[in-house]
Amino acid sequence: MAEPEIISDPNIMMGKPVIAGTRITVELILQKLGAGESVEQLLESHPRLTREAVLAALRYAASALGAEIVRPITRQSA
Repeated sequence: MAEPEIISDPNIMMGKPVIAGTRITVELILQKLGAGESVEQLLESHPRLTREAVLAALRYAASALGAEIVRPITRQSA
């Protein structure tokens, strides 16, 4: 099976990176996983999504973050 493709098209979801052939954004996948949803739950709620596509989204996000300039994050006192 070919690698699921992440695309960014200004005509689809305002250019946000999505799983090719869907309107499922990388952002949505990360938000749901970050909120504690399991991959299985994600796949169940989005039938067009595959495990391979979820992993491709994670690789895409890691690659995008790797290209960013890192700035310190400081805690603000209350």
